[in-house]
Amino acid sequence: MKTLSSFILLLTLSLWPVVVHSGQTTSTLKFRPTQAQKKFPRVRAARQKRTEDIRHLFAKAKLNYPPAQVLLRSFKREGILELWVRAHRQQKFVHLKNYQVCAKSGVLGPKRKRGDLQVPEGYYQITWFNPNSNFLLSMKVNYPNPSDRARALARDPGGDIFIHGSCVTIGCLPLTDRWIEELYLIALDSHWRHGNRPLVHVLPTRLDEQGMAWLQKEAGAKPKLQAFWQELRPGYLYFEKNHMPARFSIGKDFAYRFQTQEIN
Repeated sequence: MKTLSSFILLLTLSLWPVVVHSGQTTSTLKFRPTQAQKKFPRVRAARQKRTEDIRHLFAKAKLNYPPAQVLLRSFKREGILELWVRAHRQQKFVHLKNYQVCAKSGVLGPKRKRGDLQVPEGYYQITWFNPNSNFLLSMKVNYPNPSDRARALARDPGGDIFIHGSCVTIGCLPLTDRWIEELYLIALDSHWRHGNRPLVHVLPTRLDEQGMAWLQKEAGAKPKLQAFWQELRPGYLYFEKNHMPARFSIGKDFAYRFQTQEIN
């Protein structure tokens, strides 16, 4: 009888849900991929190859999947794309991992016309998930935004800016196929389940004191460019401090205007 009781106790413990602490609440960890774009062969193949990696990534971070929202931060100088995620009913984002941007195009500074090979700089969203991309899988960045359009140096400011695979670029943010499959699924599942568009911040470098000093050294003879980076900086600093994106509007001068009041 003692042996049977011990066996029942062991079985009960093995079936007990794993409990984790996330933010201010304690809940059972959940992993619930969606069926988004299941009819597309590349998405199905990505799920077969990357689902367990994604499960491990979120389990290690003690986060439910999919997250309520995804935020991506790209830094041109560093050549990285940061993945941040926000849990359901939470306001703050958590840094999950970095991806290497595997090819570069253009120089420091924003995109101002079609064909300039520039990667945009500014604050954007993902508006389309393309499962039949020429570059395996791709996520469309909503460039040009109203500020970009107003500041364009030609009638056509360009467009078709994507985060994509295949590690080639003429103005986009490319990853290797291995990593675009993972990132695409995370962003897609988040948007499909919760309805929140992924946010994208594209910056020349980290806009802290060291980064601004470096930009001054690299482009000190270009005051308009320096002024533009100073304009972007409050959004960067606010997110660094609060792990929340600052709300912003586009002013009559077509500049970014951030609401950066303190968060308690």
